[in-house]
Amino acid sequence: MSPRSASVNEELRRRSRERLLQAAVELVGERGYDATTLADIADRAGSARGLVSYYFPGKRQLVQSAVHRLMHRTLEEALEREPRTEDGRERLARAIDAVLGLARDRPVLMRQHMAGILQAEGFVQCPEQQRLAQLLRDTVARHGSRDVDTDYPRLRALLMGAVYAALVPGVPMPLPVLRAELFERYGLDWEMGSPPDREPPGSGGDTDLSRFFATGRDAGRP
Repeated sequence: MSPRSASVNEELRRRSRERLLQAAVELVGERGYDATTLADIADRAGSARGLVSYYFPGKRQLVQSAVHRLMHRTLEEALEREPRTEDGRERLARAIDAVLGLARDRPVLMRQHMAGILQAEGFVQCPEQQRLAQLLRDTVARHGSRDVDTDYPRLRALLMGAVYAALVPGVPMPLPVLRAELFERYGLDWEMGSPPDREPPGSGGDTDLSRFFATGRDAGRP
């Protein structure tokens, strides 16, 4: 049997990493961070335990990368859904609603993500986080920012604060209130984006996340 080509090996590694990311999101969303082990994630992904350490330094890095992937692809899906638009105000409204929607639909996962960010490691600088940042920076620029380097971190901080406020155990703030405050700050009309009483198709906590984690060459593309 002839050895596999470099391109085939690269594709197999990519698929293995994708399966680990998807398994991490699923299990932490189901059980929480502490109740999910790296062995559990490897088993769900159908991977050898050693592969987890090959791709990620530890569980915290794996989970943050997985959530950043989910956030990036959720945001991308919201921005590119029909009817397509280049209007900067509408795209910002969609971005805000996409992030708030994750807090609504996946509270366990997002609560664990926020808790991880508050640890000493903070943000994990991974490809998934960089793609998320690029989308948000582009959204800020299309909204008309003259200083993206200042306005992007501000939007990121406001979105993180809103998610945190929505998920504080015992005293959560209602998402419509948080949405109204963000929309007012950015001069957005309530009917833009995905108003709470008019959710787009596919919202509401879809349990099938496979479209966000490509395991085939063309899978997961918007």
